[in-house]
Amino acid sequence: MQAIVMAGGKGSRLHPYSALFPKPLMPLGDKPILEILLRQLRAANVTDVIIAVNHLRHLIEAFFGDGSRFGLSITYSIEDKPLGTAGPMSLVLDRLEENFILTNGDLLTNLDMGRMVSDHMQSGAAATIGTYRRELKSEFGLLDVDENMRMVGYREKPVYQHLVSMGLYVLNRDAVRRWLVPGEYLDMPTLMQAMTGAGMLVRCHRQDCTWLDIGRPEDFALAQNMVERDPNAFSPPATV
Repeated sequence: MQAIVMAGGKGSRLHPYSALFPKPLMPLGDKPILEILLRQLRAANVTDVIIAVNHLRHLIEAFFGDGSRFGLSITYSIEDKPLGTAGPMSLVLDRLEENFILTNGDLLTNLDMGRMVSDHMQSGAAATIGTYRRELKSEFGLLDVDENMRMVGYREKPVYQHLVSMGLYVLNRDAVRRWLVPGEYLDMPTLMQAMTGAGMLVRCHRQDCTWLDIGRPEDFALAQNMVERDPNAFSPPATV
């Protein structure tokens, strides 16, 4: 199984740290985030990883090298300019297998990726999106009114639940090919909507798992606390 890891972003939400240090190398316990992800991919029977790099790429390449110490074969795809979360695929599409994993390089979860891949294969989907149920709490009391501005309801700081994308996908190479132009910018939401609009099967996969968007400083701090309490909090089901 192959995976392409998007690790070219600047991590602007984690400034000033990410100005000198690429976000995938931010440490959690004794490992950088990207190493945790690579070990999870290896546990899901991934053997070949392409890392799409741009910002401070020399640091990422120096740390991970050819991937042999992780039981992986790692190569790199260099973005001369930002290509979004889907555009980098256009530079390596002919190097990818029929079905492959695409993931953000700062993904932090304990989701069973092997199970997600199996679900994708069995369903025959063109794309499978890893999802997480997240609660959004309003900071305000919400008023419901009728056409005459008479109050008909009052909801004090309601909580809503939504499925959000984890930044993890299993994709069919031939299904995504028509939207990829080498060197052109493309984001994953745009690609997923285009595929759905074309009548392709795009499935959402959900597990009972932990997921953190560590681009947000408060979630990164939470992740550090979780790993401090339990160093194996994000370890894969089997070690390499």
